[in-house]
Amino acid sequence: MEDILDKVRGALKNRIDENVQANGQKFSKEKLKCYGVRTAVVRNIGKTFFKRINSRSKSEIYDLCEELWRSGYLEESIIACNWSHYLQNQFEPADFILFQKWISDYVRNWVSCDAFCNHTMGGFIEMYPDSVKKLKDFTKSENRWMRRAASVSLIVPAGKGKFLKDILEISDLLLSDKDDLVQKGYGWMLKVTSQSHQQEVFHYIMKNKSVMPRTALRYALQKMPKDLKSIAMAR
Repeated sequence: MEDILDKVRGALKNRIDENVQANGQKFSKEKLKCYGVRTAVVRNIGKTFFKRINSRSKSEIYDLCEELWRSGYLEESIIACNWSHYLQNQFEPADFILFQKWISDYVRNWVSCDAFCNHTMGGFIEMYPDSVKKLKDFTKSENRWMRRAASVSLIVPAGKGKFLKDILEISDLLLSDKDDLVQKGYGWMLKVTSQSHQQEVFHYIMKNKSVMPRTALRYALQKMPKDLKSIAMAR
């Protein structure tokens, strides 16, 4: 199985783009460890090599994902995110513990956080809705990526109109968070939720706008009609 990882890494090194390598850091405040490969290329490499391992057991593939996460390379983390998501039909409740560990131990930037949480975590929570309660514990973590994960794990379900009550509860728990990336995370969650539950989200914003950070407020309002946006943004 280690041979597969060597080949994945070789494929990434062969597709380094000097422009991506030079400009990749511009999109993150955190120092990124990366090869410099375009995202679409990374996804294709991951998809190609997954075909060679998809007959392996879930635990073996999870072990490979862990090795990719452990490397610290952004591109390898994206492949790990995609491989775990490809296994969605095999998810079991106990997988949550491993997924939580990956966020806590290995996520170090918003790209990896969102790639993993939007898809693997989002898919898991849709499959096991009771697990949404565990996201509320994430909001108490000192780890900013755990707190961001509490909201961005619900982006895809929110787009389907699901988990409104839990989304508003998680927003309450993150409401006064000082971290701008956490603010953007729950603001994004509210924005997506507003497309199915406009009045509920607008009411929530109006009730809390005096204490909601402006960053979160602006994100939450992005899909609102102009008249509602103007009312909410008024001092």
